[in-house]
Amino acid sequence: MARLFDSYVMVDWSAASKPATGADSIWIGALTPDSRLKLAFKASNPATRAKAIEELTDLLGRCLKRGDRVLVGMDFPMGFTTGTAAALKLKGEAPWRATRDFLLKEMKDKPDNSNNRFALAARMNRLISEGPFPFWGCSKKDELTTLAMKKTREHGPKDIPEFRVTEDHVAETRKLRPQPVWKIAYAGAVGGQTLTGLPAVERLRTNFPAMKIWPFELPLARLDEEALTGTRIVVAETYPQLVAKQIGASEIRDEAQVRTMAEWFAERDANGKLSQIFATEAKLTDAQKDAVTREEGWILGI
Repeated sequence: MARLFDSYVMVDWSAASKPATGADSIWIGALTPDSRLKLAFKASNPATRAKAIEELTDLLGRCLKRGDRVLVGMDFPMGFTTGTAAALKLKGEAPWRATRDFLLKEMKDKPDNSNNRFALAARMNRLISEGPFPFWGCSKKDELTTLAMKKTREHGPKDIPEFRVTEDHVAETRKLRPQPVWKIAYAGAVGGQTLTGLPAVERLRTNFPAMKIWPFELPLARLDEEALTGTRIVVAETYPQLVAKQIGASEIRDEAQVRTMAEWFAERDANGKLSQIFATEAKLTDAQKDAVTREEGWILGI
């Protein structure tokens, strides 16, 4: 069976406010064909998000020029929990698209990595609840009336859910608990990565019209060549904890993480199993499928 993809690019994102390299910074891992068409891995560690977008643009451009179809994995949520766009009073038929347009306009991310993610989270809190909810997590100097250092209360039945359907499924079936998108600081926080990462994905899209984001623009179903007609780049959310990583002698954890993720997807593609992974293993209700494909997104591989 022919592969769905020719190259596999995994990204370990960061919301750091200053240029950074090494552990807990941005890593890009590319598993691409060499001159003999054998997959070879190469990692890079750009110090800023602006440099990462530049590197990804160059890398993906070279892949497409060669005729590759590329799977790009991002280690942050592709969407927010159901009801977020409505709570923000955003207009548009597709909630995921409305939220991305909002972030693309409002997230100020400068070339030196300085950004307004805490101020933006505080503003979103004000629009959603008029208080420090649902976003939380910041340093004392970034604390505002509508953004607290710690979680102020639990999510109630009338609130936006704390976790997405995919995160609840991971917790139930894998005994893991992904962090909520509302947590924007401290260990394991993905909220800041999401606020800065989603606009970055949209900026990449301006250079690659044949890019699609799963499962919003591609079906939550088994993928084949027909479903991928006209698509050269597929962007999907990944969750590195799902894959056991083996750290090489000269590698750091983040570098090993993007390598093992790329190898994991490539192996399943070679064995003809990757196509089914896009259909997910979960038994979802129609309401859950609607939430996943319209606003929340899904972690590829569960």
